[in-house]
Amino acid sequence: MSRKVLVLGEIRDGQLRNVSFEAIAAGKIVAEGGEVIGVLLGESVSALGAELIQYGADRVVVVENEKLKQYTSDGYAQALLAVIDQEKPEALVFGHTALGKDLSPKIAAKLSSGLISDATAVEIAGGNVVFTRPIYSGKAFEKKIVTDGLIFATVRPNNIAPLEKDESRTGEVSSLSVEIKDLRTIIKDVIRKATEGVDLSEAKVVVAGGRGVKSAEGFEPLKELAAVLGGAVGASRGACDAEYCDYSLQIGQTGKVVTPDLYIACGISGAIQHLAGMSNSKVIVAINKDPEANIFKVADYGIVGDLFEVVPMLTEEFKKLKVHS
Repeated sequence: MSRKVLVLGEIRDGQLRNVSFEAIAAGKIVAEGGEVIGVLLGESVSALGAELIQYGADRVVVVENEKLKQYTSDGYAQALLAVIDQEKPEALVFGHTALGKDLSPKIAAKLSSGLISDATAVEIAGGNVVFTRPIYSGKAFEKKIVTDGLIFATVRPNNIAPLEKDESRTGEVSSLSVEIKDLRTIIKDVIRKATEGVDLSEAKVVVAGGRGVKSAEGFEPLKELAAVLGGAVGASRGACDAEYCDYSLQIGQTGKVVTPDLYIACGISGAIQHLAGMSNSKVIVAINKDPEANIFKVADYGIVGDLFEVVPMLTEEFKKLKVHS
């Protein structure tokens, strides 16, 4: 059964986030040969439409309005509902990001639709679109299908591989004029707390520190290792509570959920709340002085030692590998 699928493209600092392309790949599976339509919302964003098409969208609908320059749930909801009303899709796919987590329940409520959130896989099985999502803080997985009405899902970043970019693909990029009115939220200023560089939630490599880093200065070796690997720095709640770093770096049940290709845990004991945010990483390396630390139970590779000795050694070895590669 072919379907028309709308996929929301998410923009940050004038660039499409990688999760947008992952959502398109998920949308292609859901469509089963039907049409995948990218949606872009913002002030001047139509130029990004071609890139969505190169990653698999068949065409793109753009809503441009100065009131959409900064994300607000009511502004984006008005624009998106107008696109949905025009296109009448059978499915919606968003990224499970801060924006997606905020906007998707609002849209689902407006459409009286169900919502499958935080999907890590999507497949066609038994004639149904089947979504897999983690439950119980990642200790188990459930498979869900939509039995009636709109198929609506958000996909976790870094789990569904995007399609290969094809610069020869072309498609229509059309505009839809929407009056954005009665905004209850006005963004006066945006103050970024996140560190510069790689986005933590989409990073392929994460180097994370816990209480074992002992101080804010203790994160410096971790930052150097992350820079060599082209990765991002994260932290346990313990490190954030101790004010070694900002809470924007927190990984865990009450922080960000990450699923990188490589997760290097430095001085992290492995509390269950932290494991909930990183246990689905593809390869986990743990560095801890305590051989009984819980983190070793989920680690693929464990190094029992002082992180202040081990991390600089790893950094130097990776530098050598990069020189010779």
